[in-house]
Amino acid sequence: MRGNSGQAIVCVQCLQCLRQQYVPVRLGSSWRKRVLKREAIKDRVIQYAGDTAHQTQRVYVWGLAATGALGIRSYLRPEAKGQRMLRYQPRPALQTFWDGKHTKVEDAACGYGFSVFMTKNRKWGVYGTGINTESQLGVHEYPRNTGRLLEYIIEPVRIDLPLKAPDTTRVKHVACGRAHTLILTDKEGVFSMGNNGYGQCGRSIIESEQYRGNPLIHCIAELPDNISQVICGPDHSFFLTETGQLYSCGLGADGQTGAGHFDCVGVPQLVQGDIQGETIVQVSCAGDCVLALSENGDVFGWGNSEYNQLSMVSQDTQVAVAKHLPMRGLGRVSMVASGGSICGVLNDKGSVFVWGYGILGKGQMVESSSAPTQIPDTLFGKHDFNTDSRVSILRSGLSYFAAITSSGDLYTWGKNRGGNLGLGQRNDQFFPFKVSVPAEVGDVRCGVDHMVALCKTFT
Repeated sequence: MRGNSGQAIVCVQCLQCLRQQYVPVRLGSSWRKRVLKREAIKDRVIQYAGDTAHQTQRVYVWGLAATGALGIRSYLRPEAKGQRMLRYQPRPALQTFWDGKHTKVEDAACGYGFSVFMTKNRKWGVYGTGINTESQLGVHEYPRNTGRLLEYIIEPVRIDLPLKAPDTTRVKHVACGRAHTLILTDKEGVFSMGNNGYGQCGRSIIESEQYRGNPLIHCIAELPDNISQVICGPDHSFFLTETGQLYSCGLGADGQTGAGHFDCVGVPQLVQGDIQGETIVQVSCAGDCVLALSENGDVFGWGNSEYNQLSMVSQDTQVAVAKHLPMRGLGRVSMVASGGSICGVLNDKGSVFVWGYGILGKGQMVESSSAPTQIPDTLFGKHDFNTDSRVSILRSGLSYFAAITSSGDLYTWGKNRGGNLGLGQRNDQFFPFKVSVPAEVGDVRCGVDHMVALCKTFT
């Protein structure tokens, strides 16, 4: 290659050839070996990343694009003449709605065919894209004053919250269920919107309530002031306090609210059972089976157990209160992931253990396990030449898992609805497989058929 000055530029990958006193350089239109003196080579090596270089945020999305959940407008409204709509995006695509410099995505959540993003510029904001048939993204009219409501939103639009102090209140966390959304603020509590047919929005159930075009954004007054996280199942919700107490509301047909009964809960209540007195730090529930983790590394479970998710402590198919799950021989658990019929935990050594029924990540021959079994560390890139690699984050969508390593690599496995695993095809994946993301993955959010990855550039 030649630089702007016309000088030959040494290929950085070929610097090992210095011992032989020559390096390959491009002269004209072909590659040749040219003898260069060591003194001359020093002037031709380019430093690609300077001392002041810093990482820039990138947001990648993939999966079912037909709903608009990916938020890339050109997929559903092609810009080029003759170009077809894109129904599936089975590999990571850069979400260009935010530049990552002036406006950053601080958090995101994936629902059933829709996504919500929490952004920060000069002020905090919430944006939504995808299915909006139940007003889970608020009410959006276009054109204005025409009565034409947007039931499908193909790129992010701002969700305006009824804040008392919009200039000083900031958004802390967002979560999405099947057709409802929760938004946590630092000073004005938790707001909910969308379908409340089972009380999942934390308010009383109104018979025959119409949710299409419903402008109600409800502030849940029955919660304490110290809520730190909000978590959504398909039709139920959880609210975790800074002191580790857990409240729930919504559908309880499988006992997934942990309220001690199987009825719907409209007003948030404390989860009952072995969880009482524990300091909870994480909750996971992509389906109707719920896993919770305490600060001591203890794991608790409740809800659906039709596929032996909770058979280690109960033979019932529905468990209405939290039960302590024995995790013998696994080490200290640092993270839990519940994907409906499949469950997983991550220990402090970076090893992943799975159980339940479905694609567990141990091949086609292993489709069920009543006790946690380990997925070999080598399937996550750990080997003799990369001994420091370990899984640091474990997430789950409905019937699939996602694992992020300490080096920022992403691995997925399980059901591949709409290409939600990001592997470039739509076949189910029976072992963890590395996703080709051109950035360092920091965290992911898993929907039922799409994913959002919060990343940073390599340099």
